[in-house]
Amino acid sequence: MSNTYSQGDVASHNKADSLWIVVDGDVYDLTKFQDDHPGGKKILQRVAGKDASKQFWKYHNEGILKKYKKQLQIGSLDTKPKPAAEPTPVAVPQKDTKKPEPKAVPQAASDSGDSEALEPFGAQIPFADPGWYQSYHSPYFNETHAALRAEVREWVETAIEPNVTEWDEKKLVPAEIYKEMGSRGYLAGLLGMHYQKDYTQNVIKSVPPEKWDLFHEMLLTDELSRSASGGFVWNVIGGFGIGCPPLVKFGKKPLVDRILPGILNGDKRICLAITEPDAGSDVANLTCEAKLSEDGKHYIVNGEKKWITNGIWCDYFTTAVRTGGPGMNGVSLLLIERDFGGVSTRRMDCQGVWSSGTTYITFEDVKVPVENLLGKENQGFRCIMTNFNHERIGIIIQCLRFSRVCYEESVRYANKRRTFGKKLMEHPVIRLKLAHMARQIEASYNWLENLIYQCQKMGETEAMLRLGGPIAGLKAQATVTFEFCAREASQIFGGLSYSRGGQGGKVERLYRDVRAYAIPGGSEEIMLDLSIRQSMRVAKAVGMKL
Repeated sequence: MSNTYSQGDVASHNKADSLWIVVDGDVYDLTKFQDDHPGGKKILQRVAGKDASKQFWKYHNEGILKKYKKQLQIGSLDTKPKPAAEPTPVAVPQKDTKKPEPKAVPQAASDSGDSEALEPFGAQIPFADPGWYQSYHSPYFNETHAALRAEVREWVETAIEPNVTEWDEKKLVPAEIYKEMGSRGYLAGLLGMHYQKDYTQNVIKSVPPEKWDLFHEMLLTDELSRSASGGFVWNVIGGFGIGCPPLVKFGKKPLVDRILPGILNGDKRICLAITEPDAGSDVANLTCEAKLSEDGKHYIVNGEKKWITNGIWCDYFTTAVRTGGPGMNGVSLLLIERDFGGVSTRRMDCQGVWSSGTTYITFEDVKVPVENLLGKENQGFRCIMTNFNHERIGIIIQCLRFSRVCYEESVRYANKRRTFGKKLMEHPVIRLKLAHMARQIEASYNWLENLIYQCQKMGETEAMLRLGGPIAGLKAQATVTFEFCAREASQIFGGLSYSRGGQGGKVERLYRDVRAYAIPGGSEEIMLDLSIRQSMRVAKAVGMKL
C-alpha cells in the first residue's frame, strides 16, 4: 500500500461518517465497516482517529487482520519504519582456483549423501517450525520441498487462515476449497504412495511428479495444519486420506479407472467407513453385514457406521463389512456408492473438528456389485491394517503442527502481554512452560522424520510389520504432546483461551480438537500396548536374543 498519512491526517477522520484508525502503523478506513463489526459501532467510534493497536490485539488475533486488511487498509503512517532491504551478499575469496564442477540435478534429499542447508523460511521463532526451516542441515529435504512449502503456505495464509474461524463456526468449509485441493494437484499426492499423475488432470506446479516422495506428502499435511483447525484439515484430507488408498491399492482396474479421476480432481468425495456403534478399535468384531445375492452378482449390505469423517458429503464409502464368520477372517472391504440407494447419512455434533462433517451412516439393503469388492473376500482385515500406518502418520503430522501452533501463539502473546510490570516472557515460569512444549515437539518430530524415511525405504509389507509398533507408539506420543501444548498454551493465555475467537481463538479451538486425535486411529492406551506387543513380536521373529 503506497499511500502514506500523518497522525494528524488520521485524527481528522474521527467521526462516524468518516472513521479511520491505526493498527501497527497501518491506516484503515472503517466507515462502511461499522455495521458489519461483530462488536458493534460504539467500540469503533471510541477509537476513531486514533492508534487502536492495543485495543485491536486485546480482542483479535492475526487471522482477523489478514482477513480484512485487503479491503479496509488504505495506507500507512509516514512514521512507520520501512522494511529492511535485503543485505547484499559479500563475495568471499576462494582459495581453491579450480573450475567448479557443474551442479548435479537435484535429487531427493533423502537419497543423497550430503545436503546443503536451505534458506531460512517463516518467522524464525525457535521451535515454531521444523529445524530445516531455520537453515538447519537435513538429509531429508531439498529445493523441491522448499518450493512446495512456499506454495502451500501462501495459499493457507491468504485463502484459508483468515476464514477458518468462520468455517468452523458454520461447521462447513466451502466446496470450492476442496475442489481447489484437486485443481492444485494436492489430492493426487496424499495417498502414502507415488504421485498418481495418470489419474488426474492436474499436477502440483512446484514439484515434478517423478520427484514426489513421502516427505512432500508430510510437508503438505504439515503446512495445511498451520490453519490451526482440525476441522478444516479433516475436511480437505481426512476422509480422502484414509478412504482412497484402499481403492487404489486393492480395487480392480476398471473400478479404479472409473472412480479415481473424479476423486483426485476434487469433483467427487470418498471416506472410510469402519467404526460402528459397538466396534471402534476392536475392528475384527464389526457387525455391518454383506450377504451375497442368490445370483452371486451383488452383496446386500445392512448395518450402521458411526463417527465417519466427511460422510455427509461423500459419494463413495470404503466400507468394512462382514461377509464370513466371526473375527478378522470374516471381514471384507467394499466400495459402496451413494447412488446405489439405501445409504442415509446424518451429521453428528461433536466436541471438536466441527467442520469435518462427522457422520452416522445407515446402510439398508444396499445392492453393491461384486466388482466393487476391494481385495479378496474375507481378507479385508489385511487391507485395513495396511491402511492404519498411513492414517496414524497423518494424525501424527497434524498433532505436531498443532502443538507448534500452540507454542508459537504462546511465544507471541508472552512477548506482548505484561503482568506485574513486565512481559510474560520475562517470568521464568512461562519460559519453563515453553521449554517443556518445545522439547516434546522436537523429540516427537525427529522420530517422525525417521519413520517417514523408513516408510520410504521399506516395501509395504515390511513397513506394515516392522513399523506398525513404532508408528503406534509415536501416535500416542504425538497426541499426548498435543494435549500438553494445548493445555500449557491455555494457561499462558488465561481467559482469552476460554472464549471463542480473539487472540486466544486458535488455542481454544485446538483444545477442543484434542480428543478427536487422541481417540480415532487407535486410542492412546491401545497404541502404547500395540507399540510394545508388535515390536516384540517382530523382534522375536527375526531372532531377538534375551
